[in-house]
Amino acid sequence: MSNLRYNLNNNHPLIPSNESYFYEKKYVSINSEDRDILKYPNPAVFEIELPQDYVNVQSVKLSSWSFPSNYNVFSYAAGNLTFVFTMKNIYNPSDHGVIDPLLQVIYIALSENPKQNYLFDVEEGFYNPTQMAIELTNKMNLAVTNHILNFFNLHPEYAAEAALFQGYSEFVVAYNSVIQKLYFGNKSSGFDFPNDSIVYQEIEVVRRAECRLNPAELPSFSNWGLPAYLGFVRCPAVSIKATNENEYRFYYGTALVPGDKGVWIKPSYPGANVYFLQAPLKINFMGPSYIYMELDDGNISLNCIDETSPYNLSRFTQSTNQTNGVVNSCFAKIPVPTTPLSQWYDNDMVPYKWFDPPAERIRRLRIKMRYHNGALVDFGLFSWSIMIEFAVLNPQIPKKMQLTKY
Repeated sequence: MSNLRYNLNNNHPLIPSNESYFYEKKYVSINSEDRDILKYPNPAVFEIELPQDYVNVQSVKLSSWSFPSNYNVFSYAAGNLTFVFTMKNIYNPSDHGVIDPLLQVIYIALSENPKQNYLFDVEEGFYNPTQMAIELTNKMNLAVTNHILNFFNLHPEYAAEAALFQGYSEFVVAYNSVIQKLYFGNKSSGFDFPNDSIVYQEIEVVRRAECRLNPAELPSFSNWGLPAYLGFVRCPAVSIKATNENEYRFYYGTALVPGDKGVWIKPSYPGANVYFLQAPLKINFMGPSYIYMELDDGNISLNCIDETSPYNLSRFTQSTNQTNGVVNSCFAKIPVPTTPLSQWYDNDMVPYKWFDPPAERIRRLRIKMRYHNGALVDFGLFSWSIMIEFAVLNPQIPKKMQLTKY
């Protein structure tokens, strides 16, 4: 054992530190319209200078927020506008002893190419179920109308019939509000929905080629196109021929117009049969449930929430048992409690970023608002506001106080 001895009798003893700190919460309100709009035209991503330096920052937290509920559930950016369908068993008036030159030419036009894909896009925006049913009815009929008009343009020998043509109107789409599903019908001809069509994959390729798709956007296996929102899976949907109206009747009451007794479609021509199909799943028009906020000061990430990522079948997932989730992916997860159009407010976010030791200084913030799949939130021209809470430690001289009670 060592015989070293320590001389503790010296004239310079260590003096214990008497530093004390005052814990204070500072708040800063940030409005998206206060950014440099020329440099950051998109209110979903921008940097902003804070009113002062926040030093000795112990923690950072989202205190309150206000956002406009003006999002488009259906948009080109989301890739869910296009719908594809085909037609079959076209009504032939000659088979039923009907002499009508126009109907005969329509039969020829629609039977010319049995594999013809009919495509259309719904308008961007937010729909309620009834509005979507009307939109689909009109757009499906318009797609067939345009095909017939093109046929007339290519065959001038049918000029007399073309003069009588006023548009195709055999398709009807109805919404069953009890089971929350869409019904598709045709008054005289059959149809199919090739939901596994390569068209839906080509749409994403075009979006990427046009730089309309965020490179950081993750693939979605649930919302892969418009049919997914209408209640379909990635399998072909085939219409069936109805033998009586009770097969597709809505028994709870009115379907489309008062007095229809739930019968939303009827045959339009002698000997014709109604063809219909029911979406296998309920509609999904709600849009995103959360906004994910990313935050950093240019040097230090303030993100504090880990986030899972959509599963992908790749060499990485096949050869390892590691997760493809992201650590410290976002700063706050903000719920979207309402549908357009409205303004919503909330406060008291639970997660916070903790610094140990405290962050020396924070002067600038870089903000990014996105959805779970990485797509940026489209605020349009609407503004939003948040309030950030900084918990700071201010050094102070210890004070001794003596209180005397009288």
